[in-house]
Amino acid sequence: MAVVVALGAFLMTLFGGWVAQRVIDRRHLVLGLAGGLMLGVVGLDLLPEALSAAGDDLFGVPEALLLFVGGFLFAHAVERLLAVRRAAHGAADWGAEPGGPAKGKERVPQVGLTAAAAMVGHSLMDGIALGAAFQVGGGMGATVALAVITHDFADGFNTYTITSLYGNDRRKALGMLVADALAPLVGAASTLLFTLPEELLGGYLGFFGGVLLYLAAAEILPEAHHDHPALSTLLCTVAGVGFIWCVVGISGG
Repeated sequence: MAVVVALGAFLMTLFGGWVAQRVIDRRHLVLGLAGGLMLGVVGLDLLPEALSAAGDDLFGVPEALLLFVGGFLFAHAVERLLAVRRAAHGAADWGAEPGGPAKGKERVPQVGLTAAAAMVGHSLMDGIALGAAFQVGGGMGATVALAVITHDFADGFNTYTITSLYGNDRRKALGMLVADALAPLVGAASTLLFTLPEELLGGYLGFFGGVLLYLAAAEILPEAHHDHPALSTLLCTVAGVGFIWCVVGISGG
């Protein structure tokens, strides 16, 4: 089942890359909704499940919470080291200054490829988390699948944008986009070869929740409001959280 759902992530990633080439003014609404969905999955379903599965304490703190914080810090460290944020926002700065060739010269193609490769690695982790969630149960698998598929739209959008932003041609940008789309399939398929013990599974879900929260809070939501700090974007985010609340309630948590 996880591999079948991962096909949805594959298609959504490609769709995100397609939108990156065509849609400019309405993506803030899509990203606002995506951020709300991810926040709802982490806070209302993923973290409670992780705490339930990995309940042991380490120096007074549940291991799942420690790994949750660790996942958040890991995502932050990767972003800082690979300058993903700089790549994501550089286009707006450069475009706002038509006479600014000096900034354009700072764009080394290898930086764009490295940042895109990091996103491919993260998408592989998405697939593993998807397979692990279905090992917990269908309800958990469904909510994580929703988060992964939604997030992969933003992944596809950003992978194509970042690769091309740093001077890489369209062929390389499309190549990285396809690699990013295939990564969740590979990750989900790998979980068919093994079954994670419940405690290890809870720890992994906690770590993945931290990564997901960082992406929502530090990347997707700021990007959604970057050029369009509109009430409609905020309402899309709230709607995303509310939708996950309904999904969790209907599935019985």
